[in-house]
Amino acid sequence: MKTRTPISIYIAVTLGFTFMAFEMFASDSGYFTSPFFWALLVIVVILLFIMNSIGDLVENENFNRLSEEEKKEYLTEKSTPYFQKLWNSAFKKQSQTEEKDLLIDHGFDGITELDNSLPKWWIGLFYFGIVFCVVYLIAFAFTDYAHPDAEYDKETKTMLASIAEYEKTAPQIDIETAKYNADNIAEGEQIFKTNCVSCHSDSGKGGIGPNLTDTYWINIKEKSLFKNVFWMLENGSPNNPTMRPFIKDGTITGRDAEKVAAYIYHINQEKSPITEALGGAAPQGKAANWE
Repeated sequence: MKTRTPISIYIAVTLGFTFMAFEMFASDSGYFTSPFFWALLVIVVILLFIMNSIGDLVENENFNRLSEEEKKEYLTEKSTPYFQKLWNSAFKKQSQTEEKDLLIDHGFDGITELDNSLPKWWIGLFYFGIVFCVVYLIAFAFTDYAHPDAEYDKETKTMLASIAEYEKTAPQIDIETAKYNADNIAEGEQIFKTNCVSCHSDSGKGGIGPNLTDTYWINIKEKSLFKNVFWMLENGSPNNPTMRPFIKDGTITGRDAEKVAAYIYHINQEKSPITEALGGAAPQGKAANWE
């Protein structure tokens, strides 16, 4: 008669599979703080104890039917700790006499084959792998678990939420604190495309609005190009109501304006000017000598 696996092992394995299943199928549901989840675990543990009690009754009945020698052997085996048995099943070597009992009746070139049982820990990992693969495939096929696109969307939403939260508490950017930073150029270009392309055209070469890549400007309110662009975004153009005050009317924030100003500074000062021959609008205003 074989000894039974301790109830603690069944509880640990069951809890592990339960957490794994909820993590795969309902990771965003807040299950860990749900009273229903913990109630489910309590019910499962109670059922395991009931099953263990039934197993004890069956074990006692079978034990009473054993001979005295079999009872002694069974009690000796049962007194060995469970994890010690696992260790022994993996690393303990059998004696020469035991090998004769396990010897398979064939061999080659002096090599014999033994009919050893697989270690219990190996069998446990094997079946765990099977169950895990089945659960994983079901979760992958019917839920968003482990899908790169879903994970990307989730991370993007988390990042945008953190940025929005940061914007609430971050110091406001105004014309005094705004600074040019090359790292803002890429984001500034995207904001420019959203709010400014309809008038200033692609790459700021001008259209309805003036060319932002040449050295001529209608409104010169600051000594530096970067600050001048920020001033325009904050106050609008005194000469053209179409160029409205984007910051004051709430279309963009001071931080957004800082990024747009960085982009315009980049296309005006750091890239070759787009001339009229290359498609840029004709110069308007007067030449500006920026600091």
